[in-house]
Amino acid sequence: MNFFDCFAGIGGFRLGMESQGHTCIGFCEIDRFARQSYQAIHDTTGELEYHDITQITDDQLRELRGQVDVLCGGFPCQAFSLAGRRLGFEDTRGTLFFELARCAKEIQPPYLFFENVKGLLSHDQGRTYATILNTLDELGYHVEWQVLNSKDFGLPQNRERVFLIGHSRKRSFRPVFPLRGQGSPTHLERLGNVNPSGRGMSGEVYLATGLSPTLTVNKGEGTKIAIPVLSPDRLNKRQNGRRFKDNQDPMFTLTVQDRHGVLVAGNLPTSFDQAGRVYHTEGLSPTLTTMQGGDKIPKVLLRHEAPHLKIREATKQGYAKAEVGDSVNLSYPKSNSKRGRVDKQIANTLTTSSQQGVVIAALEYRKDKWFEVTGFLLGDKLYRLRIRKLTPRECFRLQGFPDWAFDRAEAISSKSQLYKQAGNSVSVPVIAAIARELKKLEENHETTT
Repeated sequence: MNFFDCFAGIGGFRLGMESQGHTCIGFCEIDRFARQSYQAIHDTTGELEYHDITQITDDQLRELRGQVDVLCGGFPCQAFSLAGRRLGFEDTRGTLFFELARCAKEIQPPYLFFENVKGLLSHDQGRTYATILNTLDELGYHVEWQVLNSKDFGLPQNRERVFLIGHSRKRSFRPVFPLRGQGSPTHLERLGNVNPSGRGMSGEVYLATGLSPTLTVNKGEGTKIAIPVLSPDRLNKRQNGRRFKDNQDPMFTLTVQDRHGVLVAGNLPTSFDQAGRVYHTEGLSPTLTTMQGGDKIPKVLLRHEAPHLKIREATKQGYAKAEVGDSVNLSYPKSNSKRGRVDKQIANTLTTSSQQGVVIAALEYRKDKWFEVTGFLLGDKLYRLRIRKLTPRECFRLQGFPDWAFDRAEAISSKSQLYKQAGNSVSVPVIAAIARELKKLEENHETTT
């Protein structure tokens, strides 16, 4: 089927529709940077190109009648989003829905395919959505809708959006929804509650292997993740090391002096609560936003193996490598004598003046002193912790864009624009799944007429 791409962004709708054999005959996008990326990613030669949808005349739209089978559009969502002020139709962006309705009225395509934030359903106690449904009904369309989450379609992003399909009453009606993803085995894994009362959302603790709970705009302690630890009250002790384990690992051996438990990790100290949240690399990403300013780009926790510690020794190389479990004479870290040597998996000879130590954390020698770097021990490997932002390429991947598409957009766009473009886009696999159902509808229509 032929489709017209309204509020096109960088072409998320287009990639999903084209993957199922549909053909784009034109697009409309007002943001010049997004439009440049769109044209870099897609071959738009010979296609209709519009910028401001409000400037497309009714006569120009009527010329598309009979040429367009599907009118696509993810109309601006900020007016209805929980992240915005939720002014709805009072916001000029909210009124752009009526521009889509005008397009539908003049073009009269067999199908409408729209997308918006989940908050559209509840805005103004449902009256905003009722207005949308009534408008489309007056234009001659049956409308069905469903909230779909990107995580159910092969993407590691928790992104809920409402999708609307309009069916012209000039044709027989066969529903597209309900549509199910390929299945998502992930779920919330609640460990307990740290509040004295044992109740309250602020005290809920979850395992890192499951889904994150719904992110909110509330300022507080933030989401808590549990990490098994041998002695929560003595994180810096030297005996036995600072010992952590992953979820599902066997529990530590019980001893009389250690208090087993979990270490609860929450937010980074930032003025904006959501900007300080840190997520595991093996979990889901939070919903991508336009991420403009405020350091709102999602952050992930990295761990990498600590480098070998080089201790100066009177050897052919002039040093020895100290690994986890080796002992080091901390009194003579730069000594050429045996007093400063590294003993492999065994303690140095104890003396009255020496300070013996076992390599249990990432130690660094700076300015004649040893410094312990934040890290943790897993099995026989030592890891450091580092926090970084998602890269623009990762954000494009979280929306289902192939790397070749990102490479083309990156060649002409700044990083800030790439973040914005990814956050404003739709998740391509979700679009593709719906486009597949639309293809089935059309094939069935052709066989019955």
